[in-house]
Amino acid sequence: MEKIANSRFSLHPLLAERWSPLAFDSRPIAPEHLGSLLEAARWAPSCFNEQPWSFLVGTRSDPEGHARLLSCIVEANARWAAKAPVLMLSVASSSFARNGKPNRHAQHDVGLAVENMVIQAQTMGLVVHQMGGFDAQKARRQLAIPEGQEPMAMIAIGYPAEVDSLPEELRDRERAPRSRKELSAIAFGAAWASALPDLT
Repeated sequence: MEKIANSRFSLHPLLAERWSPLAFDSRPIAPEHLGSLLEAARWAPSCFNEQPWSFLVGTRSDPEGHARLLSCIVEANARWAAKAPVLMLSVASSSFARNGKPNRHAQHDVGLAVENMVIQAQTMGLVVHQMGGFDAQKARRQLAIPEGQEPMAMIAIGYPAEVDSLPEELRDRERAPRSRKELSAIAFGAAWASALPDLT
């Protein structure tokens, strides 16, 4: 199913066509394709080239690992995420490796790495759904995440499936059109909430 962005200005098709489905096919992702996704994340930009990201990965070829990540996801998300052949948890290092000082850019940089992964997935016919709905403390325990490393988001990755494969109560949500705030609500001139003249 396609859900093309209704954008005011032109977008690259990879961006216009990207969305976060709930319906996943359970067929596996080839190891080389998973490797491409992680490579895409690896080459993201970051403050001082710190690369403060890590990814914990559970695949269908490692049922115990897949189940361990799934167990950290809240029930409402686990209902559909369970079918995804790959589950990941993105993690941010809270301090600079170079000097031990707090890295307030780390979460931003992890987001950049994941977006690289999302766009790479789009080129390969894969879909990605990121989730804030997970138990970070449980993930820390279950996945042996050390102090100074912060769990950020769960990520389901796989091939898209038909909407009818979802429980009936999720189908309307899957079919709902995508929406975003207007540009005027997010893009300002050189003072907060001022109009950006070139876009008015």
